[in-house]
Amino acid sequence: LPGHGETIVDGPDDFYGMEKTAECLIEFMNEKKINKVDLMAYSMGGRLGLYLAINYSEYFNKIIFESTSPGLKTELERSERIKQDEKLAKKIQETDFEDFIEAWYRQPLFASLRRNDKKLDEMKKTRIENREGYALSLLHMGTGMQPSLWGELDKIKNPTLLIAGELDVKFKVIAKEMAVLIPTANLNIIPDAGHNVHFEMPEIYADTVRDFLIK
Repeated sequence: LPGHGETIVDGPDDFYGMEKTAECLIEFMNEKKINKVDLMAYSMGGRLGLYLAINYSEYFNKIIFESTSPGLKTELERSERIKQDEKLAKKIQETDFEDFIEAWYRQPLFASLRRNDKKLDEMKKTRIENREGYALSLLHMGTGMQPSLWGELDKIKNPTLLIAGELDVKFKVIAKEMAVLIPTANLNIIPDAGHNVHFEMPEIYADTVRDFLIK
């Protein structure tokens, strides 16, 4: 996605936003003559995945969301979050990025990841190569910038699996709320896992996904 990995954005900054990113992904599928795929998305990618599932459902078969939120529910919450994200983006741009990554993974959200220093070190290494891209992604596709999708979840008709970690209290609650609002949703809470289920419990995660896709 824009701002991640080795993706280079040849266009204005709004290409980092949700609407343009979604359009580009659909254009990519059309160019490659890919008519339909299963969709699996995590965290920020999950927010984008929800937007795709609501607005481009005909491109997808089954859908899997891990640790995903439909956004903030009120304008006040979004306004406050935008201010926070702007401060965070400035910090990314102006401070030592490795120090920022260290501080990022000390958040309570990632507490369960810290049980395995080796895995956490691997993850950190993948994050330190795209400072400016992360800042732009945060500014244009942060949770505050995203429109709330809570009122549109009932538009998702595809078979849907919601995955959350038992130790990730915030996103576990969100997943349970989403499961009520998405008519076709199945909910799977993974024991002893936090926010990053696929990284913390890869075998259980793979089995869960496989079972859902083949049934």
